[in-house]
Formats: sequence, structure tokens, C-alpha cells
Amino acid sequence: MVGAGPAGLMLGLLLARSGVDVTVIEKHQDFLRDFRGDTIHPSTLEAIHELGFLDELLALPHQKAYQLHAEIAGRSATIADFSRLPTRAKFIAFMPQWDFLNFLAEKAGEYPRFRLQMSTEVTSLRWDNERVVGVNVRQGDRDLVLEADLVIGADGRNSIVRKAAGLDVQSFGTATDLLWMKVSKEAGDPQQAMGHAGPRQGLVLIDRGDYWQCGYVLAKGTVDTLKAEGLSALRARIAEVAPLPNDRFEEIRSWDDVHLLSVRIDRLKTWWKPGVLCIGDAAHAMSPIGGVGVNLAIQDAIATANTLAEALREGRLQTCLLDAVQRRRSFPTKATQKLQLMMRSRKRAGEARNTRSRKPPLFMRLIARSSLLPRLTGRLIGIGFRPEHVRTQLVDWTCSLKGPHRQKPHDDALEDH
Repeated sequence: MVGAGPAGLMLGLLLARSGVDVTVIEKHQDFLRDFRGDTIHPSTLEAIHELGFLDELLALPHQKAYQLHAEIAGRSATIADFSRLPTRAKFIAFMPQWDFLNFLAEKAGEYPRFRLQMSTEVTSLRWDNERVVGVNVRQGDRDLVLEADLVIGADGRNSIVRKAAGLDVQSFGTATDLLWMKVSKEAGDPQQAMGHAGPRQGLVLIDRGDYWQCGYVLAKGTVDTLKAEGLSALRARIAEVAPLPNDRFEEIRSWDDVHLLSVRIDRLKTWWKPGVLCIGDAAHAMSPIGGVGVNLAIQDAIATANTLAEALREGRLQTCLLDAVQRRRSFPTKATQKLQLMMRSRKRAGEARNTRSRKPPLFMRLIARSSLLPRLTGRLIGIGFRPEHVRTQLVDWTCSLKGPHRQKPHDDALEDH
């Protein structure tokens, strides 16, 4: 498993739990990095519940959002409502990703077949004819070889694995980038995570307990122009749309306090080759809209474990099973990306340089005017198009000319709902 992010650690945990020998490698020495995907959606919390860990996870510091709000045309509107979801946790949990990853690593480490190697970076894939049979890695000043029946690329949108495997990427582009920064939180501030769409559009405030995580949307490729205008211009732009006092943004003291996220939406045409499979952001980079990237990565991991665990444990993995993972997860990936592209709005993309004339996308305005649509968007964001469930019984997949099929029945209670 290359990459100890949400997808890699969850899949490592599930496979080790199923009796498969797993090694997860991570190039960093720890998980301490700001401005990563820190939203844990209801479907992910449901999976943690199915593993029996939910109470322990929610004992860690976090904030709950039962609804998401936006300021559109000068008024506050609910754009997603999670309170009616058929899940144990009817909210999004905002938790630092390093806490979530440490939690998954600790739980996975309780299984003797799980190994986590930090400060270990993949340098290349190992091939035997047309099949991947392991990875070459660098660990400190040592070059090592790790052989494997299957290499999983879970190393994010800049995946080394997908590049080394020569997997083709289909890109949909975006017209925007995102600047992340922090400001302090004080009494009297808004109580919920919010998006604000004022004259310049595109500010997101995420409640992180004692501070606000702010995301400011700008036209793609314009960050250098903004820097040339100076930090005071950025503060003024954010203050213009923020529901916070202007002097709060004086806390942004240098460009070192500002992190650029280059937004893009893409997906692999084929997620696999013999001996290698990509999941999560390595298979499909998502826009930060809805914060669904972590959720999709976790769902990919669960589907992968459900499909491959038995074959991996018994040493009879077939390439058709890798294709089965892609076919299982292709629809929710495409549908979610389509929804994100709709919410982005083509008109808005065409007006990227004329920020003062932009209006919120029609899709968002319709949600803001409805009492029912926020429940639908709450379900799509909170659960997704095809929720996956941790299986209590392994499923024995075999391949035929018609593709993979189940050999053993499974718990009907774990079917999609």
C-alpha cells in the first residue's frame, strides 16, 4: 500500500483484519500537515461504527455540523441537511486529519499482519514482463525492494504509482484555485461551517474549535497577480465577503500563512494494470466542493477490501477482480464529479476574470430556495451515490468469461441502502 492517507490506512486495516499480510508505506515521518481533508462524513462514520470504533473516534476533539449553510445574495441559506440521514452519526465531523490517521494507524496496528513504514518513499515500480510485482523504495540512506502480490496506489492526486504505472488520466479542469489560511475564533462569531457568496464569491469558513479555517476561491492562475498586489489586497478581498470583523484578517501576517490548493477534477480511464491498482485521489482527484474527497477514498477502500480480501489471503488474485473494483466505484466517482462540475457552473468559469459580476451558480440558488433540496444534497454529500459497508463475512470472488461473481452468500443486511 503506497500512501498512509485515509484510503491506504483504511484498506490496510480492513485487509489485515481479513488475514492478509499488508505493508503500508508513507514518505513522510508523521501525519502533521495543515489544510488536508479534515471532514469525516456520515458514511465514513458509519463504517467506523461497523468496525466497532465509533465511540472511540468521537472521543477525539472534533466539531459537528448537522447542516451546511451559505450566504447567497445577502441572506443565509441551508444548502445541506444531514439530520435525517439513515446513519448513526447524522453530522459531518470536523477533525484534524492527523488525528484521524493516527487513529486508523493505531487500530490497524492491533492486527499482527499490518505493518506501517514511515519515511519510506517509492522510487519506482518493479515489473516482471507486463506485471507489477513490487516497489523499489528509499528509506533514509537505504534503497530497499518490497515484493508484493499487489501494489495499491493510495498516494494522492500527485500519485507516483499511477505515473509509474503509465495509467492514462482524463482531466476536466477547473476555473479556480483555493487559498487556505487561519484566523482566530471569538465569541459572537457564526456557529456553523459556512460558505459565503458575496460580490466576489467564494469564501468558506470551517469551525476548527479555537480558530477558523478559511478558504478563499480565486480564478485559476491569478495567485501571482494577487501576490503582486500585496497581502493587504488579499486581506481586503476576504474581509469584503467575510462575516467577521475586518481586523481579524490582520492575523494573516505573511504569505507563509497562506496555502495554495490547485483545484482540479480528474480520473483515471483505467484504475489498474496487472499487479497494481489505484484508489482514492490517486484514481480520481476531486474538487474541495462538499469536502467529499476523504469520504470517496474511504468508500474505495471498503469496496476494495470487500472484493479482494479473500483472493489476496489465499494467493489467487486475478486481474478481473481489479477491474471489478473500478466498475464498483466508477459510478459514484463519475456522479460525484458531475455534481461538482454542476455546482461550479460553466457561466461562472467563463466569468473567472470578472469576479464582481459573478452570481452563485443556478444549482446553488435553487437549493437555497427549497426546503427539500437541502435534504437531497445532505444525502449526496453525507452518504454519496453508492455507500459501501464493512462486511462481517468475506466474499469469495471468482472470474469467468462473464466477469467476476460471488461464490458465497453474504449478509443481506450489508447490501446497499
